Amino acid sequence: MKEEILQTSLQQFLHYGIRKVSIQKLVEPLGISTKTVYKYFANKEQLLEEALYLLYKQSFKEWEKRLATYNTVALFFDLWYSGIEIEYNVNKIFYQDLRYYYPALHEQYEALLTKKYKKQLIQIIQRGIAEDLFLHGIITEVIFEAISVLFKAIAREGQFNQFKTTSFDILLNTIAVMIRGFCTPKGLQLLEAHIQHLTKMRVKEKAAAIHV
Repeated sequence: MKEEILQTSLQQFLHYGIRKVSIQKLVEPLGISTKTVYKYFANKEQLLEEALYLLYKQSFKEWEKRLATYNTVALFFDLWYSGIEIEYNVNKIFYQDLRYYYPALHEQYEALLTKKYKKQLIQIIQRGIAEDLFLHGIITEVIFEAISVLFKAIAREGQFNQFKTTSFDILLNTIAVMIRGFCTPKGLQLLEAHIQHLTKMRVKEKAAAIHV
């Protein structure tokens, strides 16, 4: 039951935000009482803390699926793409509430993410340099921080929502442009081929959905 409460609460937090959602509202889809929740969690903050850790595990599980696949350039692109796909449709109030009302949890969650993802992504950039796919002389930490700023603006802060387009299109016009800038000709060729492949796959998926 604890796992069900966590899974359901996480989805409710992501959809409605944190501050205005009561314990009862969080578990409403399960049809259980708040008394049942308090058997496993001391309060809403503890429930939120464990839900955040669940979100972290789910996000990184998606990343790990891709670590042994594709070439280095495609892998680097896809890791940012998967992160945006996961977070783009989250209600931006969730992150606003987390930063404002639970700053300690927010810092803890961000530190956990940064420690894990930064190490992986910097290693991939360095691998790309060694394979002559990324330009020699770039500063890997600067590249990571620059793309991270864009990622947060796209996925968490909603700065690109005004354009009323897909997260994929926003990705192609922001992070993809930046990645192109530090690719070698060989790396650029691989990147363009991968983007074309993804674009065709999305068109096929859209067509299939229409005919269902």
